[in-house]
Amino acid sequence: MTCLTIKKRCNMAESKTSSERFEKENQMARKKRKYRDNVSGLLFLLPTLVFFITFVLYPMLKGIYLSFFRFRGRNISFIGMDNYKNLLTDKVFIKSLTNTTLITGIAVPIVIVFALFVAINIYNKNATIRSFFRGVFYIPAISSVVSITVVWAWIYHPQYGILNYVLKSANILNQNVDWLGSNKTALFAIIAILVTTSVGQPIILYVAALGNVSKEYIEAATVDGASKWTIFTQIIWPLIMPTTLYVVVVTTINSFQIFALIQLLTAGGPNYGTSTIMYLVYTKAIVEGRFGISSAMGVILALVIGAISLIQFKFFSTDVEY
Repeated sequence: MTCLTIKKRCNMAESKTSSERFEKENQMARKKRKYRDNVSGLLFLLPTLVFFITFVLYPMLKGIYLSFFRFRGRNISFIGMDNYKNLLTDKVFIKSLTNTTLITGIAVPIVIVFALFVAINIYNKNATIRSFFRGVFYIPAISSVVSITVVWAWIYHPQYGILNYVLKSANILNQNVDWLGSNKTALFAIIAILVTTSVGQPIILYVAALGNVSKEYIEAATVDGASKWTIFTQIIWPLIMPTTLYVVVVTTINSFQIFALIQLLTAGGPNYGTSTIMYLVYTKAIVEGRFGISSAMGVILALVIGAISLIQFKFFSTDVEY
């Protein structure tokens, strides 16, 4: 073997070794960059993660844990599933669950229909009119709950309320009605307040969603002779379904968690006619100190909301994208 051949093979071996070393260095560099990126991402997520664990995850797990105990002053005893069994036969809890379901079942469809109606009617107006109506309907959503309840307490006042005055002036009523003090009207009076404070955000979202609907589809359908109802049901409604899903889920959750209006206006009365699960949770825990039964109510409420949300996701979910 000649010296030239040996030298050539040595150069090839050195070249291969250098290539392998370079590849290993590149791999190590990529791993280091990936590690730095992961660490940076975790550091950015850390504040939110700490907040979630401290104020969401831990209280949730603690609530589930406490639901298996009975609290009698400072005496705490493990009772297993007894709290849940007792709730199934508790007339007040059943009444509160029924009221909460009724509030949600009435308020959510009204909010969706009314918000969509307003959004469709103001969408084609000029920017000033759109901004005016969005602002008017959104003000209750950002206003203090206390101030809203003060206004509605005056509106519903049995003697001096403007609602009785207007209805009597229009000869609809012959005498004043105690809107918040009667079993026949109290719950529906609360629903009316909930609707007025819940339509602001859906209107803004629907106006934005309508802006993402391609006008070419509507123009093509119009040229083909499609009616406005057909255009809405076959084009607009499917394209705004993702927005509708969000509005339905959020409004449902907010309706199930209604509390401040009940506490400030009716305190669950009359005769538990406006009592809701959230108000009952507050009463059992804070007023009576029965944290075990209160935690069990919270767990049941979470399960109900979760089940309804899953149904809504299945019913309103769509593959349509803008």
